[in-house]
Amino acid sequence: MFPLHAKLLWRRTSYCVFPAVLAFSVTAAPAAIAQSSNDFSSSAQMLASSDDDASSASPTSGAPAPAIGGSQSDGAYGARHGGLMSHLAIEAGGGFNAPTADSSSDITWGGNLTIGAGLHVAPHVSLLAEYQFIDDKLPGRIISETGANGGNAHIWSLTLAPVIDLFPHRRNDLYITGGGGFYRKVTSFTDPEAVEYCNYYYCGITTVNQVVGHFSSNQGGWNAGIGATHRLGDGKTKLFAEVRYLDIDTPEVTSQPNGLGTTTIAANTRLIPVTFGVRW
Repeated sequence: MFPLHAKLLWRRTSYCVFPAVLAFSVTAAPAAIAQSSNDFSSSAQMLASSDDDASSASPTSGAPAPAIGGSQSDGAYGARHGGLMSHLAIEAGGGFNAPTADSSSDITWGGNLTIGAGLHVAPHVSLLAEYQFIDDKLPGRIISETGANGGNAHIWSLTLAPVIDLFPHRRNDLYITGGGGFYRKVTSFTDPEAVEYCNYYYCGITTVNQVVGHFSSNQGGWNAGIGATHRLGDGKTKLFAEVRYLDIDTPEVTSQPNGLGTTTIAANTRLIPVTFGVRW
């Protein structure tokens, strides 16, 4: 058993210690809570910072979200189909033409000029409206029958001609073509005549061939042929060379043009035009 004075000392000490401990607990608890809150806030900030770093390091960061409907597919569609200008087809060329065996007695060799414009209606099909001018000479038999000194046959045409590429994705391609439309043929006879001309210094007399008689006809016709192209670079420009068979439904003519001698030209004009040019 403790002595009486020890019990009194212990009781007095407890009276002082317990309030001190209680006071320390009351004052220390908020500080600990605040410290815990600060530690939690720091941890949250570190976690958020880590998430931001991970987001910035992501390979898909900075890329805009694809729009509904897909703008890339719209762009590809535009590249494939384009506007009207991307479908426009143009050609220009020239060459020579020869008569077939059954027309050689009525027309001879000459030259041609061809221009056309239309649309690329499919990757391998174009539809062209073509204008062609043919300038051929006349055989000596016909000229001598009329008594003229020279003559020519001019043919103007306006036709529709589809062009079908057989290997459209190759640099060197083959194609078939053909069509028909309106043809006008004018057969003219010429004689040399003296005419006066003047320039800045003097006037003089020269001789030129003047038309002294002619006859003409308007009719339909058709053509068909095959050709080859070579594409230049990666664009639409192509060089072409083609040969066609041309059949014009001209009437038979037995005529005395403008007082000249009578001549006869058989029906139908058949030629083989050979043309070289460029297409876009």
